[in-house]
This record gives sequence, structure tokens and C-alpha cells, in this order.
Amino acid sequence: MPMIAEDIARLIKDGIEGAEVEIIDLAGDGDHYEAIVTAEAFRGLPRVKQHQLVYNALGGRMGGELHALKLKTQAP
Repeated sequence: MPMIAEDIARLIKDGIEGAEVEIIDLAGDGDHYEAIVTAEAFRGLPRVKQHQLVYNALGGRMGGELHALKLKTQAP
């Protein structure tokens, strides 16, 4: 069963303190999303580490409940 956008945003916000999250349904199917995540925790980290923080916040749901997630991460 696919995840809903609000659940994705909540998991990221719960996992990354102070994160601002925008979720976009890319295909209109509730299964392919883009997440734009802004967080102070990303400051000074390479993009790969930023994405790892997001994946960790999602708790292993990538590839299962969450089929596809395009990420854009940035510090404020």
C-alpha cells in the first residue's frame, strides 16, 4: 500500500529537527513523489549525507511502502 504525502512529510519532520518539507506527487498516482527538504542539519554536509539523513528518517520504507522519492535537500 503506497504512503500518503502527509505521512512522508511527518516522518521526515520527526526525524530531522526543524526540517521544512514540501511533498509533490509527481505522477498523480500516490506512489511517485518529490520531497524538497530544508534543514539546518544539512549545513556543511555533502548531498549524499543529506540524502542519507532523509532516508534514515523514513525508517527503511524506501523501496517498500514508498516506491519512488526524488529528493532535493538544502540548508536554509
